[in-house]
Amino acid sequence: MSGAESIDSHLVRVPFEALKRAAKDRKAAVDEAAEAVAAAFGSGSARAANGGGGGDGDGDGDDDADAGALTAAHGTSAMETEGGGDAAARLDTLLTKLQGIKRKLSAVSEAEASHALRVRARLDFLAMVGPPPKTGVIAWNHKRLDLILTDYLLRGGFNATAASLTQRAPHLSDAQLTDFALFESSSKVVRALTERRDCGPALAWCSENRARLKRLKSKLEFKLRVQEFLELVSKERRLDAVAYARTHLAPWASTYMPELQRAFAALIFTRSTKCKPYADLFDASAWPELAQLFLRDVYRMHALPQASMLAVHMQAGLCALKTPQSYAASCSREDPLHLAEFQALARGLPFAKHVHSKLLCSVTREIMNDANPPMVLPNGYVYSARAVERLLEAGGGAKLTCPITKTEHSADELRRAFIV
Repeated sequence: MSGAESIDSHLVRVPFEALKRAAKDRKAAVDEAAEAVAAAFGSGSARAANGGGGGDGDGDGDDDADAGALTAAHGTSAMETEGGGDAAARLDTLLTKLQGIKRKLSAVSEAEASHALRVRARLDFLAMVGPPPKTGVIAWNHKRLDLILTDYLLRGGFNATAASLTQRAPHLSDAQLTDFALFESSSKVVRALTERRDCGPALAWCSENRARLKRLKSKLEFKLRVQEFLELVSKERRLDAVAYARTHLAPWASTYMPELQRAFAALIFTRSTKCKPYADLFDASAWPELAQLFLRDVYRMHALPQASMLAVHMQAGLCALKTPQSYAASCSREDPLHLAEFQALARGLPFAKHVHSKLLCSVTREIMNDANPPMVLPNGYVYSARAVERLLEAGGGAKLTCPITKTEHSADELRRAFIV
């Protein structure tokens, strides 16, 4: 997989990973059902197993088999021997548990079907787009660009604008191509953190996905707990903060002791402190940082790229164009990086690596090489041989006019330049 296929691979990877998680949930539910049945009938099965193996090998084999059968029968009827009321209660408990597992399996089946539809729709979309053609690349890119812009808008929380874009793009009419549900649920948590300064929805999300977050070695839940502790300290509720720390922060002591010690020091320094290491604990920037940490874990859990595809494409293009000449005063006006806005976007990106310089004709926009050599006019300007032919045709065949200086020159005044 390479090129556009590798860049667009996340389209299929996201629902495929969700399908794998649903399969794991199905296996867990089946295992839970098996354990429930084994627990309900385990004592009888154990008695049957012990009875069946009671022969010592010295007696008659038929007598041993008969004895084993009688003991097994006694084991399978263990519930009856316990008493009718106890057996009925155990069966009711088992039935209730199995009904709950059945509902869980039904939900898993619906989720699997939904994820499978998403995988199919996205594979069909990628097949429809196909690999980049040799001609008509702009039209090919337009099909992908709408999806890239939708992803960018959803990541920024502009869900209504993203929905409007998908409605106007006919090739995005299938809702299975986008992850609206995922981004909408994520945006609610982000708004709670950044606008209301409420950790509740984020903590609820952590509780639902604790096992997966543990596998990812996420610090999100710990950071949220610390932030709630600091909020209690900032409100001068020290006793409540201590009680909260004992309940919710103590379990993290073995993993994040240095950070916990720093947070507990806030009980002494309080919100009004000027001591920078502890004053930073109460800084308002903690809330946007928590939102970013939450989004990072959401993207990791659902196999989404950390950066939007729009940013990836933009950075790739800027890297290809960025050279030291782009920041010079004599930079060509045709270079996008002569604009301050593009220079800001390219800040921190590496320069393009050009082993050999390439000369581009300003008339034909073609590369000048041995098949299309550069031709020098007496005024010092250089154009490709094909451009010179075009200019001579425009001038009647004997003379040409320089497109920049507007001076006229005859064909025999031109000299070929050689690239070393």
